[in-house]
Amino acid sequence: MPLKNRKMSDLRGLPSVDKLLQTTTAARLIEEYGRPQTLSAFRQILDDARQAASQGSPLPDQAALLETAAARLTGWFAPTLLPVINASGVILHTNLGRAPLSKAALQAQQIISGGYSTLEFDLETGKRTRREIHAEKLLSRLTGAEAVLVVNNNAAAVLLILSALAQRRNVVISRTQLVEIGGGFRVPEVMKQSGARLVEIGATNRVHLSDYESALDEAAPALTLRAHHSNFRLIGFTSEPSLAEIAAAAHARGVPLVDDLGSGALLDTAAFGLAHEPTVQESLAAGADLVCFSGDKLLGGPQAGIIVGRGDLITKIRKHPLARALRADKSCLAALAATLQHYLKDEALREIPVWQMISCTPAQVKARAEAWQRTLGQGEVLESQSTVGGGSLPEEVLPTFALALSTAQPNRVLAELRAHRPALIARIESGWLVFDPRTVLPEQDCDLLNALKNALRLQS
Repeated sequence: MPLKNRKMSDLRGLPSVDKLLQTTTAARLIEEYGRPQTLSAFRQILDDARQAASQGSPLPDQAALLETAAARLTGWFAPTLLPVINASGVILHTNLGRAPLSKAALQAQQIISGGYSTLEFDLETGKRTRREIHAEKLLSRLTGAEAVLVVNNNAAAVLLILSALAQRRNVVISRTQLVEIGGGFRVPEVMKQSGARLVEIGATNRVHLSDYESALDEAAPALTLRAHHSNFRLIGFTSEPSLAEIAAAAHARGVPLVDDLGSGALLDTAAFGLAHEPTVQESLAAGADLVCFSGDKLLGGPQAGIIVGRGDLITKIRKHPLARALRADKSCLAALAATLQHYLKDEALREIPVWQMISCTPAQVKARAEAWQRTLGQGEVLESQSTVGGGSLPEEVLPTFALALSTAQPNRVLAELRAHRPALIARIESGWLVFDPRTVLPEQDCDLLNALKNALRLQS
């Protein structure tokens, strides 16, 4: 028989799509993944089998085809956004989603997202209202701000402020603040995108009040902007005027001052042995006309960009077309409102995970690490350091205690821990595998220990 005819004869041994659909496996796959995707998987695996046969590979039987189809469907539908246990010791780990939400914030999201809500509806009047009101009252009470606007992140807040208030106009900013933060977010490029014209003052390490005064007099700016240094720190021969001094100089010339705080602390970090991070309240008290900050950093809430300050300026920003494109959704606003209530009730340290972690004492952390050690029956509890992360408080650390495990192949063990469900994220320090309890939620201890036992068993 000619080779071509023999190959065609071999291919007749492949079952048809219809025959595969008549199997009990197909019925289960259709129930789980739907008929269209199951059909697509069957067609693909049959095409692959024909291609492989044309190159001399044997034909798979029906059972093997169905097994391959099931694996392919599983891969297509496997989620990529997965929960992890963060034992790295980095509290605001940007790659791991930054701030975990409080139980009240999670409950608020579930209640509001599961049905209809008063997102933009006033029950008293029966008319449409603004979605910002759900956070405005709480933030105004917390900070003393006249008005509030919430968008989807702080980068959006900066872009919106500049677009609405300074398009085709000058904005004064110090060279000490022209930073790039995570993901390639560069302050000068955002200003350019907004249409604002950058007026740089000072040097890369020093800026004086006289630099601001000269630029305010000569450039006729629409705004003065102070930007948070994020992960960058000025050390050595450096100087910058205070926010109050910049505000006084700007206001004397009728120019609004915008303070991009980044992290958005509402509590004093110095009370927990860290450097002082300027709070939103302090910025407003110092004379900033607008303050913008993140919701998912030191605030400890959902991803959001929050703008607080003068009512007339926020009214103008709210009317800009970008405001609708960048607005926060109902789930964000529900979680943000619940988080803000923790501050108003003076329960942030007890209820907000980020502040639970920051305020946790070394003795409390050590006790958890020792409990892990006893359960595993191995490892050492060593002194270490936790970091805040998330572009907040660069180089600042908190004393901690961590469970340290010795293994000949630490990177392999880390890979096995990442493959566990839920995945466990840790770090290597001086050859040890290090697990910091500070950033592990208390309810995750059991999952952490199961992951460690499994990984250590595979290594033995």
